[in-house]
Amino acid sequence: REAATSSRPCTPPQTSWFEFVLEEALLEQHLQKPSPDPPPVQLIVQFLEQASKPSVNEQNQVQPPPDNKRNRILKLLALKVAAHLKWDLDVLEKSLSVPVLNMLLNELLCISKVPPGTKHVDVDLSSLPPTTAMAIVLYNRWAIRTIVQSSFPVKQVKPGPPQLNVMNQMQQEKELTENILKVLKEQAADSILVLEGALKLNKDLYVHTIRTLDLLAMEPGMVNGETESSTAGLKISAEEIQCQVCYDLGAIYFQQGSTNVAVHEKAKEKFFKTKELIAKNGSSSLHFTIDEERLAGYCQACEVLTSSSNDASQQATPYSQIHSCMKSGNYQDIVKIFLEDNLTLSLPEQFRQSVLRELFQKAQQGNDALDEVCFKVCVCNTVCDVLQGRIIDIQFCQLFLKPSKEKIDFLLEVCSGSINLENASEALKRKMAAFLKNLCLGMEDLQFVFMISSHELFIKLLKDDERKLLVDQMRKRSPRINLCTKPVTSFYDIPASASVNIGQLEHQLILSVDPWRIRQILIELHGMTSERQFWTISNKWEVPSVYGSVILGIKDSLTRDLVYILMAKGLHCCAIKDFVHAKQLFAACLELVTEFSPKLRQVMLNEMLLLDIYTHEAGPGASGERPPSDLISRVRGYLEMRVPDIPLRQVIAEECVAFLLNWCENEYLTMQVPLPLVQTNPYVKLGQLLAATCKELPGPKESRRTAKDLWEVVVQICSVSNQHKRGNDGRVSLIKHRESTLGIMYRYVFLKLFLKMEPLVLTTILSLFVKLHNVREDIVNDIAAEHISIWPSSIPNLQSVDFEAVAVTVKELVSYALTINANNHFWLIIQADIYFATNQYSAALHYYLQAGAVCSDFFNKMVPPDVYTDQVIKRMIKCCSLLNCHTQVAILCQFLREVDYKTAFKALQEQNSHDAMDSYYEYIWDVTILEYLTYLHHKRGETDKRQIAIKAIGQTELNASNPEEVLQLAAQRRKKKFLQAMALLYF
Repeated sequence: REAATSSRPCTPPQTSWFEFVLEEALLEQHLQKPSPDPPPVQLIVQFLEQASKPSVNEQNQVQPPPDNKRNRILKLLALKVAAHLKWDLDVLEKSLSVPVLNMLLNELLCISKVPPGTKHVDVDLSSLPPTTAMAIVLYNRWAIRTIVQSSFPVKQVKPGPPQLNVMNQMQQEKELTENILKVLKEQAADSILVLEGALKLNKDLYVHTIRTLDLLAMEPGMVNGETESSTAGLKISAEEIQCQVCYDLGAIYFQQGSTNVAVHEKAKEKFFKTKELIAKNGSSSLHFTIDEERLAGYCQACEVLTSSSNDASQQATPYSQIHSCMKSGNYQDIVKIFLEDNLTLSLPEQFRQSVLRELFQKAQQGNDALDEVCFKVCVCNTVCDVLQGRIIDIQFCQLFLKPSKEKIDFLLEVCSGSINLENASEALKRKMAAFLKNLCLGMEDLQFVFMISSHELFIKLLKDDERKLLVDQMRKRSPRINLCTKPVTSFYDIPASASVNIGQLEHQLILSVDPWRIRQILIELHGMTSERQFWTISNKWEVPSVYGSVILGIKDSLTRDLVYILMAKGLHCCAIKDFVHAKQLFAACLELVTEFSPKLRQVMLNEMLLLDIYTHEAGPGASGERPPSDLISRVRGYLEMRVPDIPLRQVIAEECVAFLLNWCENEYLTMQVPLPLVQTNPYVKLGQLLAATCKELPGPKESRRTAKDLWEVVVQICSVSNQHKRGNDGRVSLIKHRESTLGIMYRYVFLKLFLKMEPLVLTTILSLFVKLHNVREDIVNDIAAEHISIWPSSIPNLQSVDFEAVAVTVKELVSYALTINANNHFWLIIQADIYFATNQYSAALHYYLQAGAVCSDFFNKMVPPDVYTDQVIKRMIKCCSLLNCHTQVAILCQFLREVDYKTAFKALQEQNSHDAMDSYYEYIWDVTILEYLTYLHHKRGETDKRQIAIKAIGQTELNASNPEEVLQLAAQRRKKKFLQAMALLYF
């Protein structure tokens, strides 16, 4: 209505008046209903940004934002959101930037009738209305809080991709913040005086609420004077005001104390006053919360910084003592304090580390006498870390690279003084014992090892067996022992015992892969003790859980240990591809279990089958030799096996089906495999569908029936099920997507199976997933693949398919395929299409060029047209265009069956090109493009570039009168040179 009656035109705002009214009504509704969640603080930013947008007059000159009804409503809305949050500076400061909060509080001052241009220090707060006085207090509290906050170090946010408009906006906000901070720091003294005056008010104040803001926004004739009374707004008691103001004044005084030590006394006074008020009123009654942990830290720091050398009560705290020692240079007393604290553990880890860092800094400045102190403090910290179960600091390891007798003596002194063996818990003793034991194992000099192992603490913490085993381990470390040192007689004369012999045999048992030697060692060990379970001595011995329960059910302990260890070692050798030893271990285990357990005998036969598959694939199979017929028969027999209660490993079924598919046993999988096996074994069913599809691919007509069956199975595997969860109020509040259990197997099992396949099977399943990826409705860039036409073109229920999982599967399959054959141009094109679809244009060009290079002898031959199709060329053109390589775009336009002159001319008009520009003109063979270049450079006055274009067009082989063969040969030669130049650029 105002715009319609105005005599001069006005630019319409980005937000219409109707949207304003609607937005205000929605906010009012949200603020008035008892909602548990406050409105988002970012609404303040939106309202103030809209209200502060500059206007443009008729002469297109930028002017300050007008003071109209629209902008006043926006400012009022921002103030209402802040009022709903009870003007809590903690909440506002966390979510709003300095410029926005400055604008908000200035609007609060304005609406609270604070006279503009008047210094707050000159105003008598006691004579002002309560809401006006509270607005001034709130603004000045924010001012000193902002100054304090700006003095803290800020972690730099890692920048994202450079965007010019975002960078400009960030730079403007940074400059505006710096300007505001400069003004606030200049007025800091005034703000402090205002807040000191607020402490003397000793009366309750009121802060604006949504209701008082509405009253202030009414027309002047409608205000009944209520906002000027002493009861309007939210009441803030005098104690609460004093508590918060004291805390903020204490913070600014503490910050100023870095340049003026006397100010710390004022800070101490304010902080302790805050502490008293919290203790008196309770922190829960405050409208403005105070971080009590931070307050306690401030109080503690003030006690240290303001303590005098004669104050005995202050010297009683470790912090004060350490601070005094650092100031006076009495560093040896610091070591004593740290050593005493190792028993009480009262000093926090961060404080200990900060003291050590400060000592290291002073030592690096040339004070060599501090090197010993740094070592001693570091030892105290390390022993403290050990007792508390923390990781040993790297500084201790560096300082202990060259141990000495003095260092070890002090270390043992600290260890002894840090633990009271009579009262210490068993866990604490084990930690200290492990530390000393590892310290011995890490030393090369036996003299130092003996110093530790013969110490009273070491003897009390470690049992005789543990000490002797450690000594034996040290004696066996002959290559690492420093032979230059004088041997210690008592160390070498320690007599061997039964426990040492057991330890030696266990060590041999761990290292041996000879099955007969393993059996002999176990017989000796069981003869020495019958209480141990020797299959547990190494955590590297792992047996699948399906086998473990059967093996551990063997009653005879010697047989149980032998079967478990033989199988565990065989599986480990198989995993590291030591197939010779794996076969020996499995054969010995098979011979053993045949005597008493048909179930374990079948288990070992299955594992030996898997081992034979691995052996063939790694040996003769790698060179293309077909497997022997008996191995194929055993694989078929395993799949058809129906022995009940036999524990089976999933990986064996996977490898058997993959083995048959890779060696093209399609006839068996499609025609001979028993029907009950297909119905009960998902791997066999999947293998049958794949075999049928692959079998018919080379034929003249690609069958779609088997392909459709395989498609439906894969779609079911990649489907998700929706689960609706109801909240306490009965409404649906959450929808979770879970992997469907209706498929014959889970997707990760399916993918694991196909990461073992050979090229033909892999190509088939890859084309299926590419087609499934292209089916989704929101796909923009299709991915090309071989045999893609055999799959269905649609899915009845698109919402049921997890297309993110499909995209991940395509990427993983292509990555695996390229590890098998990095020169398959179809797979390279798929990889390029994936990068193109994900906007990685440089990588896409790399793979498009690589696909052409591998099938043309690095472009010395013509690239087959089924590789560089028009779609591929157009994607290469788009990649170059988005990389600002416009001359390359124009050249690639010639590669199309019909030259795209429109795109080529538009690209050549671009003057900001990131490629070699005129040096590429020799690769252009289309005369029309060269003539356009000549005209374009003449029009721009670019004489040198025009001459290059004229030289290119003047070559005799490009004469239009030449025979077609000559023109094609000229084009082919330029294609070759251009693509080779591109390959060198992107490879």
